[in-house]
Amino acid sequence: MPADTRDRNARVPRNEDARLLTGRARFVDDVRLPDMLHVAFLRSDYAHARLRGVDASAARRRPGVAAVYTAADLGDYSKPAPLLVPPPPIPGLVFHACTHLPLATDKVRHVGEPIAMVVAESRYVAEDALADIVVEAEPLEAVGDLEAALAPGAPRVHDHLESNAAAHVVQRKGDYASARTRADLVIARRLLYDRGAAAAIENRAIVAQWDAPAEELTVWDTTQAPIPIRNGLARMLGLLESQVRVVAPFVGGGFGPKIMMFYPEELLLPWAAMRLGRPLKWTEDRQENFHATTQERGQVHDAEMALTRDGRILGVRDRFLFDTGAYDPYGLTIPINTQCTLLGPYDIQHYDSEFTAVFTNRTLVSPVRGAGRQHGVFVSERLLDIAARELGLDRVEIRKRNLLGPDRFPHDHRILFQDSAPLVYDSGDYLPALEQAADMIGYDAFRRDEQPRARAAGRHVGVGIACYVEGTGIGPYEGARVTVEPGGTVRVATGVGTQGQGHYTVFAQIVAGVLDVEVTAVQVVTGDTREFQWGTGTFASRGAVVAGSACHAAALAVRDKALAVASRLLDMPADRLELAAGRVRVRGSSDAGVALGELAAEANPLRGAVRPGTEPGLEATAYFGPDRGSTASGVHAMIVEVDPETAMVDITRYVVVHDCGRMINPTIVEGQIHGGVAHGIGNAFFEQLVYDDQGQLLNASFMDYLLPTATDVPPIETAHRETPSPFNPVGLKGVGEAGCIPTGALFAQAVEDALHGFGVEITEIPLSPSRLFDLLQRGSRP
Repeated sequence: MPADTRDRNARVPRNEDARLLTGRARFVDDVRLPDMLHVAFLRSDYAHARLRGVDASAARRRPGVAAVYTAADLGDYSKPAPLLVPPPPIPGLVFHACTHLPLATDKVRHVGEPIAMVVAESRYVAEDALADIVVEAEPLEAVGDLEAALAPGAPRVHDHLESNAAAHVVQRKGDYASARTRADLVIARRLLYDRGAAAAIENRAIVAQWDAPAEELTVWDTTQAPIPIRNGLARMLGLLESQVRVVAPFVGGGFGPKIMMFYPEELLLPWAAMRLGRPLKWTEDRQENFHATTQERGQVHDAEMALTRDGRILGVRDRFLFDTGAYDPYGLTIPINTQCTLLGPYDIQHYDSEFTAVFTNRTLVSPVRGAGRQHGVFVSERLLDIAARELGLDRVEIRKRNLLGPDRFPHDHRILFQDSAPLVYDSGDYLPALEQAADMIGYDAFRRDEQPRARAAGRHVGVGIACYVEGTGIGPYEGARVTVEPGGTVRVATGVGTQGQGHYTVFAQIVAGVLDVEVTAVQVVTGDTREFQWGTGTFASRGAVVAGSACHAAALAVRDKALAVASRLLDMPADRLELAAGRVRVRGSSDAGVALGELAAEANPLRGAVRPGTEPGLEATAYFGPDRGSTASGVHAMIVEVDPETAMVDITRYVVVHDCGRMINPTIVEGQIHGGVAHGIGNAFFEQLVYDDQGQLLNASFMDYLLPTATDVPPIETAHRETPSPFNPVGLKGVGEAGCIPTGALFAQAVEDALHGFGVEITEIPLSPSRLFDLLQRGSRP
C-alpha cells in the first residue's frame, strides 16, 4: 500500500527527484544570459611568496579580453573579507583574525590564492590570457607541519603576528589532575587526523548580472547561505539589501565548504559586473577546487584517559593542534566542535582540553561534513579501545559501563559549544542503541564463532563498534512563509538553500501534516532572497530542526487563520470546527465543509473591508531560533576482512543505529546516513591530501586523490531510535553529518581487530593500503 502522503512521518518519495532525474533542475552553470562574459583567475603557484609586481598589460591587449583586474585595480574594494564566525566567549580565549583579500596584494600565502582576474568573451580566451600575465614573486620558506610552524624562528604566515599561533583555547571541567592520581590505568597516545577534500560533484560557480536601469544586482551562487551572501554583498558594494538578489538553485553537494563567506570569487564577480555592465560567469574547474575551495581535518592530538581497573572513565586530558590554513575567516568552529564531541555519550566528570590553532601555508580550512566532530570521536573511541585491551575488557562492555543513563538529561557538560551556548545534551537513551547495534552486527556470535573459524582458515576478519553524540540544529534562526493559494496549492518559502538533503520534501511533509493536505499539494521554494528575506543558511545539520520548526510554526498560524475565516463564513465558533483532508468542516458533521483554497479566496475579498485585527489571505510567516542545539546520537558497527599481503580492506558489513529525534521521512534519513557513511569510509581509507614541506599539494586530481566507489561501500543496515528533542516543537534533531562522524574510529578499531597478533596499533586516519602496509611491516607479524 502506498504511504498516506498527509502523514508527516511517511516514506514519501522526494518531490525534487523528478526534476533532477530528467535534467530539468537548474544549477548555476545552467544559467546562460545574453552578452555574458566569462572569468578565469590567475592563481599562485607558490605556497608562500612576496609579490614584487604583476604586469597584466599583455593580457589586456589580447583580442576578446574585456578586462583584467589585479589588486591595484580594486582601490578601496581591496579589503579583508569579513570574519564569518567570531569565537564564543570562552574565558581566556586568544584569537587572531586574519582574513583574505579579494586578490593578493603583498604576499601569497597558499597555492591557489588568486592574484589576477581575467574577463573575456569566452572561458577559452580568459584561460589563454592568464599566460600573458607576468608575476614577479620572491619565494619564501613555507610552513606546513604544525609543530614546526610553532617553533621559534619559523617563517611567519602573517608578518604582523609574533608567531603562527592563530588561537589558543582552554576548556576545563572538574579536576583532571586530581582524578588522574586516583586512576588504576592511564592510557596516553598521540593521535593524528589528516586533511581531506569535500569533493562535491558540483564545483563552485557564480553568475553575476547588474541591471543598471533597475539598479538591481542578481547573483546565482552555489552557496549554502544565500541570505548572508546577499547582506554582505549589499554592504560591501554600497547597495540596499533590496537591490541585491541572490539565488542558490539546485546545488550539487555542499558538505560545508560552500558555506564559506566570502570566497574571493563571490566578492569580485558582482563588483566587476557592475563596472562592465555585462553578466559574468565563473565555474570552478576541478584543479582549482583542490587549491581554492576550503578543506578540513588536519589535527594532532596528545591525549590521555584515566580509568579505574573496572574500566570506568575518571577523566580525559587532550592537548591538540589544529591546522587552520593560511587564513581563519571561519573562526574556531571546527576545533571547538572537536573539544565538545570528544565527550561522546560517556559520563566524563573531569575534562581538560586545550588547543592551539596554527596558521600554515595551506588552503583555508572550514567545516567539511562532520566539522571537527570526527576528530573528537576518534580520540575518545581509540583511547577506550586501547583501555579495553589493557584491562582485559570487551570493547562493548567498557562502553556500557561509561554511558550516560536516560535519567541524566538534559545533561550540562559545563563547557561552551561552538554556538556560544553551554554544551547541553537535550535527550538520549544510549544503552539500547549500543545493544541494538551489537545485536544487529552479531557481535557476540562473531567473536565467539565466526572470527575463530576464519582465523583458523587463515583469514583475517575483525569487528568494530563505536558510539558518538553530535551537536546539531544550532541557531541563530530560520524563517518560513506558508501561503494557501486560491486554487488550493500550498506554497512554502524559506531562506535556506538545498544541496540534496531533501528539503523540498521534508518541509512539504511538515506543512502537509499541520494542514492535513497531500504532500504533493505543497510547493516549496528555497534559496532565493527575493522569495524570503531573512535567515542564515544550511549547515550544522540544522535544516529540518530550525527551518523545519519555522515551517511548522507558520503552518500552525495558517491553520488558525483558516479556522477563523471558516468560523465567519459558516457562522460557527472556531472550536467547533476541524481541518481534515484540506477542508474545514463542523466537527462531527457529514457536510463536506469548505476547501482551503475557497477560504483563501474568501480571505482576500475584492469588495468590502478586512476586519480590524485580521489580515488578508491565508498566509503566515514565522521564525524559529533555538536557545541551543539539539544532540543526535548513534552507534555504528562494522565487520572487515584484511589481506595482510596487500593491505587491502574489504568492509563486509556495516550497521548504523541512529537517533535523530522524531523522523519526518525515514527514507530521507537513511539516504543522509548512507551518504555520510560513504563519505566517512572515504575519509578513513582513501582520501588524504598530501602536501610536501613547501606547501605543494601532491595529489590534486582524482587520478591521485582517491574517492570511494560503489564497490567500496557495502550495503548499510539501518535502524532508527527516536528520543524527541525538547528544544524544538517538532522534537527534531539533525542527521546530515551523522554517517561520517564515527567512521574513522570504527574503521581503525575493526582493522586493528582483524590484524590481531600483527602488532598493529592504529593511531592515525586516514589510512591507505600503502600506509597500512607500512604499519604491517613495522609490526610483529606472526
